[in-house]
Amino acid sequence: MDFFVDDLGCRRGEVEILSGVGFSLAPGQALVLRGPNGSGKTTLLRTLAGLAPAVRGRVVAPPESIAYAGHLDGLKAQLTVAENLAFWAAVFGGDTAAGGIDAALDGFSLRALSDRQAQHLSAGQKRRLGLSRLLVTGRMIWLLDEPTVSLDAASVAVFAGMVESHLAAGGMAVIATHIDLGLAAARDFDVTPFRARQAAEANPFLAGEIR
Repeated sequence: MDFFVDDLGCRRGEVEILSGVGFSLAPGQALVLRGPNGSGKTTLLRTLAGLAPAVRGRVVAPPESIAYAGHLDGLKAQLTVAENLAFWAAVFGGDTAAGGIDAALDGFSLRALSDRQAQHLSAGQKRRLGLSRLLVTGRMIWLLDEPTVSLDAASVAVFAGMVESHLAAGGMAVIATHIDLGLAAARDFDVTPFRARQAAEANPFLAGEIR
């Protein structure tokens, strides 16, 4: 089933940021959100994920199909790396068996850290663990907000490969990033044409020539 968005209006607080957003994704496709800082990429992702109410419009997706990874890594500091993955697998109803957790550990080279508490990880290691959660969710649609923050070049390449594998298996992704991940099945989606008048009036900087 496709992921379909029609005439979507998104707000940040009481200000409508985006209006009339529409797109569709078929299995195996990805959308890369473009636009300057403050243009509404995060607001759009949060609305798609159901974390913020839409002003209007529709988000049509299969039930229990969305996994969202935002700016925070979503880790339990006192739990180990393996325990964090097991926790998120249980939350999403994914694969809590050893095989499922092992695949996530290997996906981002976390096996050597499996018994280390999350609070003792570096920023890059925390990010890798936070993204590895996606592999145990069992969700078809990944919504990712600046996922490569704190990752070194080698880890960015691993992450891009992880997304490619997800798409090849029939998954979908919407990603806000300033980095070219080289995803063959991705197309760009500039949010600036959908900037609402209310947002432009509230932030004149975004109403100028900045793109």
